[in-house]
Amino acid sequence: MADLLTEPISTTELRGFRVRRARTGDVPGIQRLVQPLVERRILLGKERVALYESLQEFRVAEDLGGELIGCGALHVIWEDLGEVRTLAVADEWRGRGVGHAILERLEHDAVGLGLSRLFCLTFEVRFFARHGFEDMGQETVDPAVYNELVRSHDEGVAEFLDLARVKPNTLGNTRMIKHL
Repeated sequence: MADLLTEPISTTELRGFRVRRARTGDVPGIQRLVQPLVERRILLGKERVALYESLQEFRVAEDLGGELIGCGALHVIWEDLGEVRTLAVADEWRGRGVGHAILERLEHDAVGLGLSRLFCLTFEVRFFARHGFEDMGQETVDPAVYNELVRSHDEGVAEFLDLARVKPNTLGNTRMIKHL
């Protein structure tokens, strides 16, 4: 079963880690990775139940000993649009390609799902810009799509549309988009 869940990327394994689909047993590790960023108000905290509910959206990076060192999620917003969420890397692994590998895997997943655009709301503008994301500025969506999206209760959709109901602790982030 492990072979079905692990997608070895040879270059990452040479660097001492691998990226794979998240499993239920990873949720406490995901919370540990995210918590320091929540405390610094860089990411939003999520209840454990919310992590379990969205677990199929997550990829994790683990060192070759099996310790979680990074995570990230891909959330589908619309027929051609997804959001990169909860991208976090353990401090001691930052700058070693872990975030890049997770983002690359999420982009691969997005293409596999038929998405052509990825959105993120981030303070890490330079990281995402290095990976082809651009500041959205005032970009809007087609009015018919907007009318559908505005019905969503999902906060990521509100952030994408720059609606007033955006979570207060994310204000000031940069809305970025990448065309795949």
